[in-house]
Amino acid sequence: MIKVIGAGLAGSEAAWQLAQAGERVLLIEQKPHRFSPAHRDENFCELVCSNSLKSDDVFGNACGLLKEEMRRLGSLTMEAAQATRVPAGGALAVDRDRFSAYVTQKLRTHPNISIVCEEVKELPEAGIVATGPLTEGALYDAICTRFGGGLHFYDATAPVVTAESVDMTCAYTADRYGRGTGDYINCPLNKEEYGRFVGALLSAERVTLKAFEKREIFEGCMPVEVMASRGKDTLRFGTFKPVGLEDEAGRRPYAALQLRRENAEGTLLGLVGCQTNLKFGEQKRVFSLIPALKNAEFVRYGVMHRNTFLDSPRCLHADLSVKGAPALFFAGQITGVEGYVESAASGMLAGINCLLRLRGKETVVPEDTCVMGALARYVAAENRHFQPMNANYGILRAPDVRDKKEKKKQMAERALAEIGRICALLGKGE
Repeated sequence: MIKVIGAGLAGSEAAWQLAQAGERVLLIEQKPHRFSPAHRDENFCELVCSNSLKSDDVFGNACGLLKEEMRRLGSLTMEAAQATRVPAGGALAVDRDRFSAYVTQKLRTHPNISIVCEEVKELPEAGIVATGPLTEGALYDAICTRFGGGLHFYDATAPVVTAESVDMTCAYTADRYGRGTGDYINCPLNKEEYGRFVGALLSAERVTLKAFEKREIFEGCMPVEVMASRGKDTLRFGTFKPVGLEDEAGRRPYAALQLRRENAEGTLLGLVGCQTNLKFGEQKRVFSLIPALKNAEFVRYGVMHRNTFLDSPRCLHADLSVKGAPALFFAGQITGVEGYVESAASGMLAGINCLLRLRGKETVVPEDTCVMGALARYVAAENRHFQPMNANYGILRAPDVRDKKEKKKQMAERALAEIGRICALLGKGE
């Protein structure tokens, strides 16, 4: 019997994949024996934030494309969402109570699934761990011990933009004092631009933290708006320091934001030192005041919340198995994927690969031409500054097409062709 720990989106999807393939599954969930600070409902797959699973546009949105990939692979999450959806324009939104109840009923009545309500305190040698970003207690300690402190805990993260959306006529490549190989893109601001940016930053609306998230913030994770509140020049002597960042003409800007690669291909760029607790719409408004980012496409906004996750590039293979423990898999947000759909997708892939390994077959990792494969490869790729990532076009291998609409269309067609290949390998009908 295969153990799956955690009945959130990832664990439920993993258990479903295994059970549908004919394997006996022991699904272990701590609710209602114990609730995390964010959970209230006894049902599985509780949606604790929004009831939206984001865009359902297959040919114009990466998360919409991921949903279609999952549908073709037989996703319980997508089945439940379709059965409980509510009107939301181009988004896939659900009645959260009916959605959770639907998944719970499906799992509780499946002949191959046994359910135990208890708190797991030890890390198993085999199975799937999908305990989410609020993993705590004895299991948290056990995971830290297993990976030598391999759990990361960030209070705040910075936004990420696509490289192609940065206006390079207002930016230049240079490392501070010339030490490096041109790894940073510098976005200069003059005195007036800097003043306007700081003013907007200080007046922008912030997210209200939940009680269990209100803790002392490390200086290294200080939100940029908090730093700015310490004085109008604080950022110029810190995150936006221009010293050593002269341009090709030898001119030093009044202030400069640096962008750093988020992936090996350089298609995604993080705003260095700009971890923030501003609301998402405010982030786009404020950071777009920086000239080089005036048309920036934000693929991930900064967040400030409790978010426990593995240093996955060090701990996991791209098939989501643990390095040095091939029978043990992790899935969901604890691996460093961000979002409801992304979590369920990683649970699906972990379930598929756990099954293959159990049957003595090679595991599968879809190519980075599809969203599921790109996410799996992202969490396992070497990355010294690893942070959680959601579905976006920036992590997919891009075709050589300039027109954005045509590019997205080709990416969708290529992704679904790759999923068709995976379906054929697994003997699943599309």
